[in-house]
Amino acid sequence: MRTGMMLALLLAALTARAAAPEVPGWRDYQAGRLAAARIAFWQAAENGDRVAAFDLAMMDWKGEGGAADKARAVYWLKRAAALEPAQAQAQHALGLLAERGDGVPKSLAEATRWFLLSARQGYLPAQIDLGTQYFLGRGAAQDDRLAAYWYEEAAKQGDAGAQYLIASMYEHGQGVKRDIPAAIRWYGRAAAQGDVGARAKALDLAKRESAGRAQSASSGSFR
Repeated sequence: MRTGMMLALLLAALTARAAAPEVPGWRDYQAGRLAAARIAFWQAAENGDRVAAFDLAMMDWKGEGGAADKARAVYWLKRAAALEPAQAQAQHALGLLAERGDGVPKSLAEATRWFLLSARQGYLPAQIDLGTQYFLGRGAAQDDRLAAYWYEEAAKQGDAGAQYLIASMYEHGQGVKRDIPAAIRWYGRAAAQGDVGARAKALDLAKRESAGRAQSASSGSFR
C-alpha cells in the first residue's frame, strides 16, 4: 500500500464508526454528549462489547470527550480485536498503525498479520491491503498467487480497484493461469463502476479475442 493511499485508508479506519443505534452510548454520541458516550462505551467495552471497545478506541484516538490518547486507543483496539468474534475493523486499523509505526512499533510483518486476521473475516479493505503486502513482498514473502487470491476476494465484494488488479493478473498470467475471458469479465465489472481505463482494456481484449478466433476459424477452413 503506497504512502498516500495508506494514509487515506488509515484516516478512514480511525474515523469509522462501528456502532449501531442499540449500542449503549451511541445515541449520546450522535447527540454530541461525548462525555456520556465515552462512559457508556467504556462500561460496555469492559463487559466484553467489541463494538463499544472499537468506538471507545476511536474516541481516544481523536480526543473526543476527553484528551486524545493513542496508547489508550491502541489498548482498546487490541481488546476489540481479541474479543470473540474479533472486530475486523479493529484488526485492520492495528495493521495500518503497525505499517506506519503510529502508536505502535513499526513492523511490516505485524501489519501483515493483522491484515490477514481481518481479511479472513471478509473485511474488504484488509483483503486489498493484504494482497498488496504479498504483491510487493512487504512484511511477507513476495507471492503473486496469494496476492491474486486476496485481490480476487476483494473484487468479488465489488471493489473496482481490486477488479482492475485481478483482471490485469488474469491478462498477464501473474499469480493465476492466464485467462483472457476472466480478464475481460473483471475489467468489465470495473468499467461498470466508471473505471474508464478498465473499459478501454475490456474493449481492446475483447476485440483481440474476437480477431484471434476469426483467424483460427479462417485457418481451419483451408486445411
